Amino acid sequence: MAPDQRDHKLAEAIQEVTTRAQLLVQEEIALAKAELTEKVTKLVKGAVVGIVAGVFALLALLYLLDAAAWGLWQLIDDGNNFWLGFLIVAVVLLVLGAIAGLLAYRFVKGGTPPTPTMAIEEGKLIRQTISSSKASSSSRVAATVSASSATPAAPDAPASYSAQQRQKEEAT
Repeated sequence: MAPDQRDHKLAEAIQEVTTRAQLLVQEEIALAKAELTEKVTKLVKGAVVGIVAGVFALLALLYLLDAAAWGLWQLIDDGNNFWLGFLIVAVVLLVLGAIAGLLAYRFVKGGTPPTPTMAIEEGKLIRQTISSSKASSSSRVAATVSASSATPAAPDAPASYSAQQRQKEEAT
């Protein structure tokens, strides 16, 4: 087989691999879009049904509160002061609303500003680890050179005791 034919077949093979890779990527993107569309549709349907359920629960709560107010009125006073039951229910609701408001304030205050503090701390640790590994690799080279020509700073210090480590100890 001639070198030109080999080169031509190699070029065709590379072109075919490239075409198939592009097709594969396009199909994966289409699959991801279809999956996301299906999931978003399910989420929207679930949210709508949840909202409807919430509306029904709120209406049921209104009737329950009305019944509680009338029941309290009958327990407290059988006269014409039916407003007492509604007053008691309203005060209980206001107290529960105040407690919920304070809890909401604490949750919002604890979440603001929305900065990813854990991710930032992790990034700082990674940067520190990388910089210390670079520094330790360069200090190992310096320590090996200085260990062969100088004596350690302390009698119990190892031969690889670097100048950078000495400075850190002196600073503390």
